Parts: sequence; structure tokens; C-alpha cells
Amino acid sequence: MSANEPILGGMAQTAADRSTPLLRPGNSNCGGCGMSVGLQFLSRAIAGTPVQLVIPACCAAVAAGPFPTSGYGAPVFSSTFASAAAVATGLAHVARLNGEKTRVVCFVGDGGTYDIGMATVSAAAERDEDLLYVCYDNEIYGNTGGQRSSATPRGATTTTTPRGSELEKKDILAIMAAHRVPYVASISLAHPDDALRKLRFALDAKGFRFVHMLAPCPTGWKSEPADSIELIRLAVRSGLYAVYEVFEGSRVVINVEPEHSDAALERYLGMQGRFRKSGVELASVRAGVERSWRELRARSALGGPG
Repeated sequence: MSANEPILGGMAQTAADRSTPLLRPGNSNCGGCGMSVGLQFLSRAIAGTPVQLVIPACCAAVAAGPFPTSGYGAPVFSSTFASAAAVATGLAHVARLNGEKTRVVCFVGDGGTYDIGMATVSAAAERDEDLLYVCYDNEIYGNTGGQRSSATPRGATTTTTPRGSELEKKDILAIMAAHRVPYVASISLAHPDDALRKLRFALDAKGFRFVHMLAPCPTGWKSEPADSIELIRLAVRSGLYAVYEVFEGSRVVINVEPEHSDAALERYLGMQGRFRKSGVELASVRAGVERSWRELRARSALGGPG
């Protein structure tokens, strides 16, 4: 199957053919796009598993290209901004009623997860619907010009916070874990073995599963496309991005121990133009990181041995 061939009716590609990537050549994604890298990881994790994707309004929806062709190597249902989890719920129920082995996967940005889609995400999690929800988090509304979302970190400039966001980033993993769903995890695209293990586990598991990935956006972050994976590595090393998983809402397992390096944190901030105008101070960012890790370690201790 060549780039941008139709995916219509009886041609439902299930990704059983490993020669067909989930994101095919000819898509319109930007260079260095973390979302694109995340789709390649998901493609490797899927392997021979039949899947259906649900993608709402976001950069991932644009990647498909104009109908009737598609940049995706699997069936994609394009939903409204708020309803990805609701649409996926219906697809998962139909698959179960038909006895199909199809796994339904939501692939959604932070705007459609943290903000606009929160009601349907929470409802699907509460009901423990059998679907995998993947949030690629570029910390802005990237597809509409780079407005602030509740995933935007303090100090980051956006088109709606030109002097830098004054609010802390929402702790989406803690929120989803509070629903006591079977599986919640964060993955680092700079740690491929851990990321692929989690994606494969989440695809095979039953019930509601939530996976979060930090996905740099060179356009919105004002960073170099070649630096995207290095930025994730620095975020993990500094402790700014915690890599862990939560089972059944209580057992917390920390997968990558950070160095809590000030040098890594300073480099992370310095490599992005979005932090330059706000004058965000390293000490204030470090204080927020340390507070988050105290809370995470406390939850880990309460959850018992890993």
C-alpha cells in the first residue's frame, strides 16, 4: 500500500501487514513533531493487532490528509473535539458484540484531553470502557495557532499568554489514576524500550487504559526540530517529566529515576524560545518539580511494593 492510498469500506487495513506503518509517507506533519514519533512507536507496538483509531480535531487529524486518501495505515474515525472517548466507546461495544479482536485506540492531543474532551474521557474511564486512550501532549493547542491549554507549563509563552502562563500544568495522570482504571502510564519517547513495553501492555490489556506522552512541538515550543528527543531526555533527567505507571488506581511504579539535574533543567528551558520572554526562574521551576516528586513518591509508598 503506497502513501495516501484510500482506506475505504472493505479495504479496512488492520495493521496486520507490518510493512504498512501506522503513519505513512506523504503526511503533512512538521519536522521534529513529537506526535509523529509517538505514532511510529504506536505502529511498532501494534504489529499484527487489528486496530481502529479515533482522532478528534487536532494535529493528528490533519495528518490524514484530504478525503478519500489517508496518511494512516489503519481505519480512522474523525470525531468532534470533545467526543473521541464517546465515539471510541461505541466502536468498542460494536467490536465486542461482533466478536471482533479489534482494539480501539483514541489518539488525542492535550487540548482534547485535558480541556475540551475531559467530560467524555472521565465518563469512559468511570465506566471502565474497553479502549486505549493515548494523549500526545505538546502543551498547547498546536493545530489552531498555539494557544494555552491546561497542559501548558508555568512560564511558557503562547498566543494567549504572551507574557508566560501563570498557572501550573494540570496533573492529568493523577486525575486518570483517581478513576481507578486498570492502567495509567506516562512514556518517554527518549526511552524506547520502556515506551514500547507499556504500549504493548496497554494494547493487550482490557478495560480503560490511559497512556500519556510528552510530544515536543518545534513550532509552538520555538525549538529546533532535531532537538525534540533531546528535550524529552532532558525533561526526564531533570525530573520535570516523570515516567511511571499506575495499576488499578493505586499501585504506582516509577520506571525511570531522574537525576534532578539543574544543568539538565536549565538546558531544557534554554533550548526553547517559549520560556525566554517570561523570564521564568530556574529556582521556581525546580521547586515545582520537587513538590511533584514528593507527591508522587508518597503515592508510590501508599501503593505498596512495585
